[in-house]
Amino acid sequence: MRMSDMEWLAGQDDAVRERVLAHLDDAAAERLAAEWRWTARAGQVAPDGDWRVWLMMAGRGFGKTRAGAEWVREIAENDPGARIALVGATLGEARSVMVEGVSGLLSIAPWWCRPAYAPALRKLIWPNGAIATLFGAADPEALRGPQFSHGWADEIGKWPGGEAVWDNLMLGMRLGRRPQVLATTTPRPVPLVRRLAAREGGDTVVTRGRTADNAAHLAEGFLAAMEEGYGGTRLGRQELDGELIEEIEGALWTRDLLERCRVRHVPEKGLTRVVVAVDPPASAHGDACGIVVAGLGADGRAYVLADASVEKMRPEGWARAVAGAAAAYGADRVVAEANNGGAMVESVLRAAEAGLPVKLVHASRGKAARAEPVAALYEAGRVAHRGAFPDLEDEMCGLIAGGGYEGPGRSPDRADALVWALTELMLTRRGDARIRTLG
Repeated sequence: MRMSDMEWLAGQDDAVRERVLAHLDDAAAERLAAEWRWTARAGQVAPDGDWRVWLMMAGRGFGKTRAGAEWVREIAENDPGARIALVGATLGEARSVMVEGVSGLLSIAPWWCRPAYAPALRKLIWPNGAIATLFGAADPEALRGPQFSHGWADEIGKWPGGEAVWDNLMLGMRLGRRPQVLATTTPRPVPLVRRLAAREGGDTVVTRGRTADNAAHLAEGFLAAMEEGYGGTRLGRQELDGELIEEIEGALWTRDLLERCRVRHVPEKGLTRVVVAVDPPASAHGDACGIVVAGLGADGRAYVLADASVEKMRPEGWARAVAGAAAAYGADRVVAEANNGGAMVESVLRAAEAGLPVKLVHASRGKAARAEPVAALYEAGRVAHRGAFPDLEDEMCGLIAGGGYEGPGRSPDRADALVWALTELMLTRRGDARIRTLG
C-alpha cells in the first residue's frame, strides 16, 4: 500500500527535506503536522465516489481507529450542521477508544479546533456547532429516534446483535445532502461483516489492509514476532492480514478443526514413513500441480509436513519439484494420481529422478468422496499439520460433503494431493484406489 507523504519525505536525504520544508514557519509546520492527508496512507483516506457505506476491513494495528477519528474530524470541522453517530461495541469502548483513546477524537484534535466533551451527555461539540453523539451496540434501542448525517461504527465484527444495531443506525441516516457511514473492523466472518462485504461495488466501498502496512508506526520486532507465532494460521490471516475467512456450509473441514490439528513439531521419536503425493495437471500446460508431503509418526499419527505445490509449470518443471520435495524430506515413496495420462506421469517422474520410488493410483470416485474418510481422520485427531498451509487449507475447506467444491481456483489440486498422501499412510488397506507399483 502507498506510504504517506510524510513517510516518503522522512525517507529522503537531508537536501530534499530542506527544499520541501524551507518555506514553512513554525505555525505552518504545526498546521502541516495536523493535516491528515499529509500523514495518512492511501488506504486511510476516504475514497472518492458517491458511496453510502465505507467498510474498512483490516488487520490489527493498521490504523483503523486513527482513520475513523480523522474522517469524523474532517467532517465536523467542515460542516457545522453535521450530526454524527459514534457507535462502539459498548458505550465504554466508544468513550475509551473512539473519543479518549490514543488515536481517538480528543487526541488527534488540534488545539485550535478542539471539540468540547460532555461525557454525561455522551456528546462532542465542535466550535462551529457540529455534534457527535456516542452509542454502544449493546443497546440497539438507543439508536431509535435520533437522526444523523454521518456515522462511525467501530469494530462491527464484535457488536452484540450486530445486524439489529446496524439497521437502527442506517434508519437514522436521514440528514444532510449525502449521509455516509464508515464501518471499521477486523474482518470476523459474522453476518453483519459478510453482509456489508457482499455489497461491495454497489453503495458500499471496501478498503482492505494488513497490519504490516503500518510497520513504520509499530514497535520494533512486533511484526516478526507475530509472523512467527501466527503467520498463515486462521487467526493470523484474520487479525494480521485482514482476510475475511468464511466457513462454507457443509464443508468436510472447518477452520476450527484445522486449528485444533496444528502443531509446531513432530514427536521426538520421529517419523516411520514419509510420502510425497502428487495430483498432476490434466495436460502439459495445466495451471497447478498439487504436491503435498506427509509422514507417519511413531505415535501412529500422520503429520502434514509441506505443501510444495507449483503452478503454471510444464511436466518437467513440476516433476523436478516432486523430486526436490522427495529428497528434502527423505520420502520413501511418491504417490501420483494417474487418471489423466498415467504414462506421461510415469515418464516425467522417471526423467526427473531415475531412482524415485513411485506408485500410480487410479481414482474410482470423485475428489470429495475420496476426501471424506480422510476428513474423518482429522475429526478423530489422527492427523496434524506441522505449521500452517494457507493455500492448501483454503482448498480443504472448500470441499463439500456429498460432492462439490466451493474453494479457490477451479479444482482442489493441493487438497487432492493431501488426500492421496494420507490415504497411502493411513487408509491404504481400506481404500478402494487401484494401486500399481512401478518396478
